[in-house]
Amino acid sequence: MAIIYGKQFKKNEILRRVGDMSQIAGIKRVEFKDGEEKGVEALLFKTGSGFEFTVLVDRAMDISSASYCGQSLCWRSSTGDVAPQFYEPSGIGFLRSFFGGLLVTCGLTYLGAPDVDEGEELGLHGRISHIPAENVSINRNWQGNNYLLSATGTLRQTRVFGENITLARTISTKCGESRIFIRDIVQNEGFQKTPLMILYHCNFGFPLMDKGTELISPSIEVLRREDKKGALQKSYSIFPEPIKNFSEEVYYHKMKADKDGFVTVKLVNKKSGRKEGFGIYLKYRQRELPKFVQWKMCGEGIYVMGLEPANCWVEGRSVEKQRGTLEYLKSGEKREYLLEIGVL
Repeated sequence: MAIIYGKQFKKNEILRRVGDMSQIAGIKRVEFKDGEEKGVEALLFKTGSGFEFTVLVDRAMDISSASYCGQSLCWRSSTGDVAPQFYEPSGIGFLRSFFGGLLVTCGLTYLGAPDVDEGEELGLHGRISHIPAENVSINRNWQGNNYLLSATGTLRQTRVFGENITLARTISTKCGESRIFIRDIVQNEGFQKTPLMILYHCNFGFPLMDKGTELISPSIEVLRREDKKGALQKSYSIFPEPIKNFSEEVYYHKMKADKDGFVTVKLVNKKSGRKEGFGIYLKYRQRELPKFVQWKMCGEGIYVMGLEPANCWVEGRSVEKQRGTLEYLKSGEKREYLLEIGVL
C-alpha cells in the first residue's frame, strides 16, 4: 500500500479520490527550450511523498535534480542542463557541461583525471554522460496496491576501430516512497576485450549539505588521494560553512559490506530547518563497485559533497594499467550494477 500525505491507501481507495494518477504521482516527458539546454528531453518523476526528480534522456538518463518537500537534495552547478552537443572531450572540458545533480555517470572505457594512455588523449571522466539514450520507454502501472513508475533506455558508446559497449539503464520508484532504484547492465557488444571504468558521481548540496552535516559510513580505512595517508575522521566526515578559495579534497574509502553484499552511506543534517532533521542515503552492491571515492568541496558556489561508488580510482586509465587493476570486458561479457538513493 502507498503512504500518501501521512496515510495508507489501497489502490481502490486512491482511485476513488482522483481522476487520474498524475494528480498524485507520475512521469511527465518534456523538452527543454532555453539556452544550452535547448532540445534536451527529460522525464519529470513525482512520487506523491514530496519526492521529485528529473532524468535527462539526452544525457545518459542521469538525474540532474532532485528534491524532497521543496528542498533540494543535490548540488546544481552553474552550467545547468547542457545539451550533449556542447560536450568538450579534451582535458577538463567535461566541466563545461557538468551539471552536478543527483547522478552523473562517468566512464565507460576511461574516467578520472585527464590522461594519455598508449598515445591516446583521454579527457576528464569519459563521455558516457553525454550520450543520449535510445529505445526509451516509460511505465506507470499498478502491481496489486503498489503504483510503480519506471523508465528504461539504452546508451551505446562506440567508434570504428574501437569499443562497442552498451549500457541498459532502468530507473524506478514507487508511489508514496522517497527513494530511487538504478539498475544498469553494461555489455561489450564488440569482438575485442575493452577496458571498463565506471563511477557513479552523486552530488549532494544545500540545504542537505550545510555546517555540521555528517557523513556516516562503514569505512574500514580512509586515505587522502594526494598522499595516500590516513585521514582524520573530522577532516572527511564533517562539513563546514562555505570557505573562500577552498581547495577540493578527495578521499578513498575501503568499505565493509553488509551480509547481503551492499554498502550504505548516509549524509545527515541534524540541524536543518526540518524539526526531525534531514538526510539521504546511498546504497550500492559492492561486488561490482569495490571502490568508493568521496569528493569534499566546500568552496563558495561549489558547495558539494560527492559520494562516488566505482570499480576504479580516479587517477586515470594509464595509472590503473600500471597498477594491474584495470578491469576489462571480454566480447559478449556483461556487468550488472545496482544502486539505491533515498531520503532519510
